[in-house]
Amino acid sequence: MKKYKDLRTPFEENSLTSWESEYPRPQLRRDSYLSLCGDWELFDVSRGGAFIGNIKVPYPPQSRLSGVSEYGGEFTHILYKRKISIPNDFDKGRIIINFGAADQIAKLFVNGTPVGEHTGGYLPFSFDITDCISGKECEFAVETIDNLDSDIPYGKQRKKRGGMWYTPTSGIWQPVWLESVPKDYISSLKITPMLDSVTVECVGGKRDKTLTVHFEDGEKEYNFSGDKITIDIPEPHLWTPADPYLYYFTLTDGEDSVKSYFALRTIAINNNGFPALSINGKPTFFHGLLDQGYFSDGIYLPASPDGYVKDIEVSKSLGFNMLRKHIKIEPEIFYYLCDKLGIFVFQDMVNNGRYSFIYDTALPTVGMKKAPEHKASARRRKLFESAAKDTAALLHNHPCVVYYTIFNEGWGQYDADRIYGELRSLHPDRIWDSTSGWFEKKDSDVSSHHVYFKPVRLRAHATRPLVLSEFGGYSLQIEDHIFNPYKNYGYKTFHSKTELTEGIKNLYEKEILPAISGGLCATVLTQVSDVEDETNGIMTYDRQVVKVDPEAMREVATKLYEKFDETNN
Repeated sequence: MKKYKDLRTPFEENSLTSWESEYPRPQLRRDSYLSLCGDWELFDVSRGGAFIGNIKVPYPPQSRLSGVSEYGGEFTHILYKRKISIPNDFDKGRIIINFGAADQIAKLFVNGTPVGEHTGGYLPFSFDITDCISGKECEFAVETIDNLDSDIPYGKQRKKRGGMWYTPTSGIWQPVWLESVPKDYISSLKITPMLDSVTVECVGGKRDKTLTVHFEDGEKEYNFSGDKITIDIPEPHLWTPADPYLYYFTLTDGEDSVKSYFALRTIAINNNGFPALSINGKPTFFHGLLDQGYFSDGIYLPASPDGYVKDIEVSKSLGFNMLRKHIKIEPEIFYYLCDKLGIFVFQDMVNNGRYSFIYDTALPTVGMKKAPEHKASARRRKLFESAAKDTAALLHNHPCVVYYTIFNEGWGQYDADRIYGELRSLHPDRIWDSTSGWFEKKDSDVSSHHVYFKPVRLRAHATRPLVLSEFGGYSLQIEDHIFNPYKNYGYKTFHSKTELTEGIKNLYEKEILPAISGGLCATVLTQVSDVEDETNGIMTYDRQVVKVDPEAMREVATKLYEKFDETNN
């Protein structure tokens, strides 16, 4: 087997943050926090329980940062073990263990007692383990099974990686932590803002509560009974990427107390002239990048949260105001950083179902944009729709998330109109793209297109904003920063930073700027970084090199925003 380049990111050794120190759930913080990131023992159940070695959680075992990537097994059926001593002052009544995500099926045992099971590789889950603990010594065992079951949402993972398919990740790949809570505790928050007010709803806890909001001129307390309160915000400070202002608050309920935040931000469709997307009532051009969320050292996870900071800050420094998170759900820290640093997120649902290159890519690329939908088993339907609903619920509180994609390029697509209706009814305060790329059906909030191998020529839709949800994909290999020197994947090849910059600049100026005059209101350039064989990023896979000229990219962005404002405001 050919040995691929060992690429190290700058935040692998020089980071201000770590997965152990950062609270994994910024929208529901507690003082009681005990990280379980770090060394666990790992065993191969598929090979009779053979000891693999110590693994560094939360990095997936296929990644170099995990410490076990050189093991010869496939990590399809593995068992994690760890013993800890629970601090004497930690127990407030109940003890909860939280997992950011584990792929694809996870089973938890505490002191040998089976506690629970979770199916799905991208969403958080928790278990109350109080009754399994006797004394302070505690042994955790987490058994994970990942056969890349196509009924379970799996994203861009494939056993035979290559091209647009990437190394699969198994097991625990997001933070794990304990928290101690009283008997009656707040289990979740739902925060819904308007431009001059906010509604906070909570699940769990007692009846009488106090909401303490931190304003610029001091704190203000709001006492209420029940599970819901709406408060008016004096002199509202609205959230935008240019001014990502967050209001922090504390919610106290009896013995329980949680910290969170909200932002005042709305998104809607403006139909004055061309249909467009409006932020806080103002038509806004969304100038974005496709964001796969892969890293050369941790694969599905950067070495530290600083990896997300790098992606956001570089994107903003080049004039972009949006990331399309592509067929992957990140740890909640990512979305908090987008909220805090100020960048819009277009969030994809993670697909399931089998992929057909001919049906889903080749024929649509040459013009077949209408086709019957895939058939889906009852199990696949249940798993996809449940995950989609849970994804929207998970990200509801994040002001950065303004737009959801349900199906991408026909991959696994079925019952698109029905699913659009159900999801939109649950979350009407977001934009819903039913069918990104092609195979458009009757119902969607936007008209969404992908263009790679021909000039961008799009027609405005009478009632839906026109979105170019993927384009570009221009390739440049940077010596000593290439994952696979033997194969290269991209849609047009360049040989220098100057050539690539000029190619992207020409693409925007000759094809995108004219399309804005014809109703285009959002674009997504492929992509934030190289990913394995793909070398079509604005950064290398290791995030060591920005491959385009920042000043030239900012000039392009300014032209786009000015052209859109001339057309729509």
